[in-house]
Amino acid sequence: MISKETIAARLRITLSAESVEIEDQSHLHAGHAGAASGGGHYDVVVVASAFEGLNTLARHRLVYDAVSDLMKKEIHALSIQAFSPNEL
Repeated sequence: MISKETIAARLRITLSAESVEIEDQSHLHAGHAGAASGGGHYDVVVVASAFEGLNTLARHRLVYDAVSDLMKKEIHALSIQAFSPNEL
């Protein structure tokens, strides 16, 4: 399974994120099909200027684009909260 730090580093680099917080929620999904295949469940909070002026869907697309190759096996599910710096 991929580490939270790997996902965080990817988001920081790709989105020039000011802040990335990730919580591994995989243990809450034991027995779920995604857990059986090895994919993790993560809650992600990202703060990046790249989100300025974008709606929620566009922000989520940027996050998914940043980790798209990891979604094939290492990540089964992401719960995303994406903010621009002036929203905090």
